[in-house]
Amino acid sequence: MQGEKKILYSAVQPTNNLTIGNYIGAVSNWVNLQNSYDCVFAIANMHAITVRQNPAELRKNTLSLLALYIACGIDPQKCVLYLQSHVHEHAELAWVLNTFTYVGEMERMTQFKDKSARHADNINMGLMDYPVLMAADILLYLADVVPVGVDQRQHLEITRDIAVRFNNIYSPTFVVPEGLYMKVGAKIGDLLDPSKKMSKSAENANGSVFMSDDRDTIIRKFKRAVTDSGSEIKYDPENKPGVSNLLSIYSVFTGKGMEECEREFSGCGYGDFKLAVGEAVADKLTPIQAEQARLLSDKAYLDGILREGAEKASARARRTLAKVYKKIGFYQV
Repeated sequence: MQGEKKILYSAVQPTNNLTIGNYIGAVSNWVNLQNSYDCVFAIANMHAITVRQNPAELRKNTLSLLALYIACGIDPQKCVLYLQSHVHEHAELAWVLNTFTYVGEMERMTQFKDKSARHADNINMGLMDYPVLMAADILLYLADVVPVGVDQRQHLEITRDIAVRFNNIYSPTFVVPEGLYMKVGAKIGDLLDPSKKMSKSAENANGSVFMSDDRDTIIRKFKRAVTDSGSEIKYDPENKPGVSNLLSIYSVFTGKGMEECEREFSGCGYGDFKLAVGEAVADKLTPIQAEQARLLSDKAYLDGILREGAEKASARARRTLAKVYKKIGFYQV
């Protein structure tokens, strides 16, 4: 029940195929967290359009991601599961929060700099304002905690700064959220360059394993994965980043602890090790893919989930926005 558990907020964009890095860093964690927290999970399609999208593909990817969420074990009855653009309060709160955010803060955002470099032909205001919309997402639901990957720490910090700034000017309105930092699997590296995060938009698709990849493709990609000098299979991210990355993936996909994984592969060659990791990933993804396909064949069911989710999300969002509007002096009837 709402109020008995801490509120947790998280969202993923419906752009391209999700990688197993997205699965490990977000979706698989959500499945466990939905039993411990009052969870609000979003499909962040408003964030997605900061980079040009094909409209038909964006619609298709939205339903595909919703089906994937449910196929992975996210239960719409245990959480609030909704589409960001279905709740207009996100945009409205973001506009208010813009007036409590400084241009210099946005210009310093690492992700803004990175995306500006990659999309030099479309450095739009949405790209710069992305963290303020993210702050609105989180603060709108009075989230206590936010699962955060290594690359999102800066965005959570600006969310906290904005919340504190607003609360200090008016009175306590927003919860100042804490980050929930996952240990194993917090950042899954590219199979060909473990120093880089596994990405949906990597230049070389062989470094990323996608949730939609078939079994043969998955195993082929893992067979080509970069390892390290020496032959020992142990978790040592600093000295053995390639092996450590593969061990992290294996640990998450099998549910085994890191020490158990190290014992299992003691004395094992890299070739057999990489094959075992690939098979573990394929074994886990095959039933998920089958269930996702089944759900996608029932569009009426998925639409119903989105309608119900929007109603539940909007009920919460309206309450927060009404308080904010009252605090800043907007006349309401």
